[in-house]
Amino acid sequence: MSRAVVLLSGGLDSATTLALARRDGMTCHALSLDYGQRHHAELAAAREVALSLGAAEHRVMRLQMGDFAGSALTDASVAVPESAGEGIPVTYVPARNTIMLALALGWAEVLDADSIYIGVNALDYSGYPDCRPAFVEAFQHLANLATKRAVNGALIEVRAPLIDLTKAQIVRLGMSLGVDYRLTVSCYQADLDGRACGRCDSCRLRRQGFEQAGLPDPTRYMD
Repeated sequence: MSRAVVLLSGGLDSATTLALARRDGMTCHALSLDYGQRHHAELAAAREVALSLGAAEHRVMRLQMGDFAGSALTDASVAVPESAGEGIPVTYVPARNTIMLALALGWAEVLDADSIYIGVNALDYSGYPDCRPAFVEAFQHLANLATKRAVNGALIEVRAPLIDLTKAQIVRLGMSLGVDYRLTVSCYQADLDGRACGRCDSCRLRRQGFEQAGLPDPTRYMD
């Protein structure tokens, strides 16, 4: 059975991605990042999701991306927007997916893994530049050049299976694969118990996905 490193935030998209990697027959090594985000409820959710979906291993790596500030998700002095706006929102964390994929790439090489799975999406998303197909393609090119494994002829494939799906399609797919979305936390400002605010961009997209999929929303909200 092939190995894969799966980036697992604890949210809806990454949980669905882990389920897809399992469906693909992968032995899944889940990787979560404690990067100084506003809350740790999503990391607790990631542990539950990894257990629920049968990951062979789940690791949490600790970084301090908040040292650079610059994002509402790592700087408590910057408010999380609660209404839609123009352009790239302040919840964008500079270079987050680049850093996460780089760490996943290093672990994949140690594991002699064939694939890295990341749950980025370029349709129903917040407009982050590191969620686009061009970014994934560029990182694949980097991985082909940067690793001993690839230079020796064994590429590590960067897979983004949700990249061109709507949130409703992702929800339906995950439900068909047995994902328990009650375990997931997507909210940018969830409370200590993992309850969602229902107002941030991530909450709005998640709720819209369940509504458009015609399925009940299992999210636990504060109100």
